[in-house]
Amino acid sequence: MALQWMILAYIVAAEAAIAILLTLPTPKLIKNQIVSLVSLILQPAMTIVPFAAFQLLDIYWKSEHRLMCTGDVCTAAERDRYEKTTYKAQRNSALCILSCLLYWCVYRISKFYKDIKKLEEVEKRYKDQ
Repeated sequence: MALQWMILAYIVAAEAAIAILLTLPTPKLIKNQIVSLVSLILQPAMTIVPFAAFQLLDIYWKSEHRLMCTGDVCTAAERDRYEKTTYKAQRNSALCILSCLLYWCVYRISKFYKDIKKLEEVEKRYKDQ
């Protein structure tokens, strides 16, 4: 189970690095190369969205079927373990949501740069005419 969360954490880190790389001010030629490379990666990277959605469903199912530890019946160790699993579930939920949000941000940023490039080409054609 920990492997899938580690993979998701690495994906979130990679998406954050790509988003930062796309938003850094760079020369136009380098920016176009970066955007074209990211655009090629985006379609296969779309698999992160169903993966994160499945993980969210898994978290929801486990939280619904988890034994509640409230009241005087539980020992301190059981209560600590219950709270620890709750915090892990919250962290993992945040990872899933963040991975989808970062994917969307990278997609929109690259689409934005592509649209700018198309508009510049149209403007150049009108100036040439």
